[in-house]
Amino acid sequence: MLRAVLMFAGIVLFQNIFAQQNETGLSDTLSKDMDDVVITATMRPVRRLQSPVPVEVYNRTFLRSNPTPSLFESLQMINGVRPQLNCNVCSTGDIHMNGLEGAYTMILLDGMPIVSGLASVYGLTGIPSSIIERIEVVKGPASALYGSEAVGGLINVITMSPEKAKGLHLETMITSWLESNTDITYGVKLGNASVVSGLNYFHFENPADRNKDNFTDVTQQKRVSLFQKWHFKRKRSDKVFTLFGRYLYEDRWGGELEWNRKFRGSDVYYGESIYTNRLELIGAYAIPKIDNMLLSTSYVVHRQNSFYGKTNFNAKQSTLFSQLTWAKKDNKADWIMGASVRKVDYEDNTLAETNKMEDISWLPGMFVQNEYAINKNHLVLTGMRVDHHSAHGFILTPRLAYKWNLNKENMLRLNAGTGYRVVSVFTEDHAALTGARTIVLNEDLNPERSLNVNLNYSRTMFAFKGIVIFEMSGWVTRFYNRIMPDYDTDPNAIYYTNLSKPTTGRGVTLNADYAGPKNIRASIGLTMQHTPDANGEHQILTEKVSGTWLVAFPIANTGIVFDYTGNFYGKMRLPILSDADPRPEYSPVWSTQNIQFSYDKFKNLRLYVGVKNLLNFLPSKHTPFLIARSHDPFDKLVAFDANNQAIATPENPYGLTFDPNYVYAPNQGIRGFVGVRYSF
Repeated sequence: MLRAVLMFAGIVLFQNIFAQQNETGLSDTLSKDMDDVVITATMRPVRRLQSPVPVEVYNRTFLRSNPTPSLFESLQMINGVRPQLNCNVCSTGDIHMNGLEGAYTMILLDGMPIVSGLASVYGLTGIPSSIIERIEVVKGPASALYGSEAVGGLINVITMSPEKAKGLHLETMITSWLESNTDITYGVKLGNASVVSGLNYFHFENPADRNKDNFTDVTQQKRVSLFQKWHFKRKRSDKVFTLFGRYLYEDRWGGELEWNRKFRGSDVYYGESIYTNRLELIGAYAIPKIDNMLLSTSYVVHRQNSFYGKTNFNAKQSTLFSQLTWAKKDNKADWIMGASVRKVDYEDNTLAETNKMEDISWLPGMFVQNEYAINKNHLVLTGMRVDHHSAHGFILTPRLAYKWNLNKENMLRLNAGTGYRVVSVFTEDHAALTGARTIVLNEDLNPERSLNVNLNYSRTMFAFKGIVIFEMSGWVTRFYNRIMPDYDTDPNAIYYTNLSKPTTGRGVTLNADYAGPKNIRASIGLTMQHTPDANGEHQILTEKVSGTWLVAFPIANTGIVFDYTGNFYGKMRLPILSDADPRPEYSPVWSTQNIQFSYDKFKNLRLYVGVKNLLNFLPSKHTPFLIARSHDPFDKLVAFDANNQAIATPENPYGLTFDPNYVYAPNQGIRGFVGVRYSF
């Protein structure tokens, strides 16, 4: 009932505000930036407004409104998507979408699922924004096309086209905290091939302790990423042949200010030190003599050598994914069929109830999808996927979508589908490695299933001498066998179990985008959601309301463009250790806001300067401490009872253990930045 009322109120409100419209041929005059060709929703190129599945598109102009060195930070400007930090020391993170944790979000690179499992802990910060041409976001389950993990939604990072990347492009940026980021790309034509090569280097080694807990406020990092992408021209222009390769090395650490690498693995000073090596290979090849048949393959090797205090964690994960698709089109229907296989080989050195952890899983699958145009105003999409997991057997995931063009300006989309997530071993869960908590699996976990229904209304109109696209979505997701972490039962453990009863999450998302004359742009988004845990309470580390905004416009006759971006988040429940823990159980409402001025009057040169976190929000201002017992990170002074539970003593009045996982926002205050982009 609430969703229906909100939707009706929103429609009426926007119709009244934008009542004066041009009724003639609106869809034919849409700007390119607001009706991009998208591929993520249906695995075939289609105009964004014609897709039966809602797709949000974010191009390089949008990303440059608030320049960041990595994909992880860039996503903070997307409504309903939140980069979540999970540790105050080493800045592990994942991507929450519509209230669901990172395990429910699939990250694709050029359509290939390469960021998962071990890589999801630190891999997202290793994707430099310089290689991104655009980001396509689909909210809601996409398992019918993409398989496991695409439950909450998926994010497809589409890298730059070699044919468009001509010449040399250099960009460098530095902040007042002495973070520096440099991107170099070079595009060239070699015979029948177009090639773009790139280098990204990020450096930050300036330990700071502004909250006075003797721990680094921000993780120190040195990161280099090398990539190259080839596009080969074939006899037929529609025959694709591309190759992409990237290598990443990262050295990050955080901990006590006295720590350095000679203390790695010791209990003299506490430090978390992680060395990451990662190789990605992606290829797409259109089969000759068979129209619309494409073979796509990716191979990823991810290695992590790390110490969390005294705890050594070495792990390796290799993932091979291959997919063959065939598309066929007739007068009214578009068919796409495919078969895929994914092999994941994972091993680490954890010593829990078993010896060294080794796991090899196979996940072959087949899918079929039909898109049928009943007439020019009604389109129906149906799909089905069947996968066979080496441990869980056959898994079916159907999909249904319906698009109704009410008229040239208004359309409704109804999407329904199931999603699934196969069981994975949580040994890479960072919380189990800090010494604060251990992972407990009390049973054999079953695959998690979900059923999602999403109703989307969009309206396209002329207003304020420009074009406005307004969208409103309401969704309901029903989870079965949900795998839930329990932080509350034991302050020294995280229990994972399948819930015996289904749970239901629901929410409403609103987006409005405006493209006006003289490159004026604006967007605003609002998300309201409820995601219950096992006890029916709102899920931990999940906000009930959030929003984003962007305003960009040129300052007349100056060559200066002004960008103002921001987001806000409502209260969220935080993982305190016990009832005696003096840290607040709920976060405050908080916001980060950024401004930027860029100047482009020089030939081939753009200068920009700005301020991040304009309001200087810091989570440390709202709690007596962020890291529990930062003065005793190895718990040498903690007294335990017979059940290994910390007890209160005069030295430890709250009965706490070392815990760096009380985190919900970046612990970095206001800072300036300056940068330059140069192309020739």
